[in-house]
Amino acid sequence: MTAPSPATNARSAGIDLERGDLRVRRQVSRINGEVVEAPLKTKNAYRILPLAEDTVGVLKEQRKKVGNSPWVFPSPNGGPISPDSVLHMLHRVLKRAGLPKVRFHDLRHTFATLVLQNGVDVKTVSGMLGHFSAGFTLDTYAHITSAAQRQAAQTMGSVLAGTIQT
Repeated sequence: MTAPSPATNARSAGIDLERGDLRVRRQVSRINGEVVEAPLKTKNAYRILPLAEDTVGVLKEQRKKVGNSPWVFPSPNGGPISPDSVLHMLHRVLKRAGLPKVRFHDLRHTFATLVLQNGVDVKTVSGMLGHFSAGFTLDTYAHITSAAQRQAAQTMGSVLAGTIQT
């Protein structure tokens, strides 16, 4: 498989550094020992994710380093990086930081947990994760939403206690 041109890749891969978003439209997989682009598993997996300003800054700096490459993080041969290589890089970074090994899926879980704990509504989180429904997200992260419900009950109790005493 040949790599798409930078213009095509920018459109199809969907990193738009001017808009500050990532359009998730494909995945890189290892199939029969070959690193290839593959379609996503479900229609809900196709989505647009806004990027934080600092993330856009890092990606702009990285883009400068790779020049005309159609990939923001190309492999040494210029193609996409093998998923195995990315996982090894993650493990090296975690080891240097004194943190335990985790899977990439664990990072996704950490993201979901943190945004839910910090008040992002479940519908937004569901869309960002590419889940088919907010109900699935609620079921998957029930431990987080239960804690949020306890906090909401305590907050409402404080509000009512303040109202009654007034």
